Amino acid sequence: MLVRIVKMSFEPSKIEEFLANFEVVKDKIRNFEGCNFLELYRDQNTTNIFFTYSYWNSEADLNNYRHSDLFKGVWANTKPMFNAKPEAWSVDKLASLE
Repeated sequence: MLVRIVKMSFEPSKIEEFLANFEVVKDKIRNFEGCNFLELYRDQNTTNIFFTYSYWNSEADLNNYRHSDLFKGVWANTKPMFNAKPEAWSVDKLASLE
């Protein structure tokens, strides 16, 4: 399994627009083939910084999403709202405790 972490920093005036758009697309992203999990987090102190965590069956599945019309549409809507370059990491989960 591949875990994808994306850090996004938004113009404060665009936060509500981002959240409204995420609400519309989140189920489509989560139900994309190969995606098993999706969460959105917000920094407690710097409230214009958000993180997505998603779990993918493989790098190929993530890449299929990243080259899909769904991703292109999501990214086209989201990118103009940033006030800093987004950062992304693909990581392997080594331990998980509940």
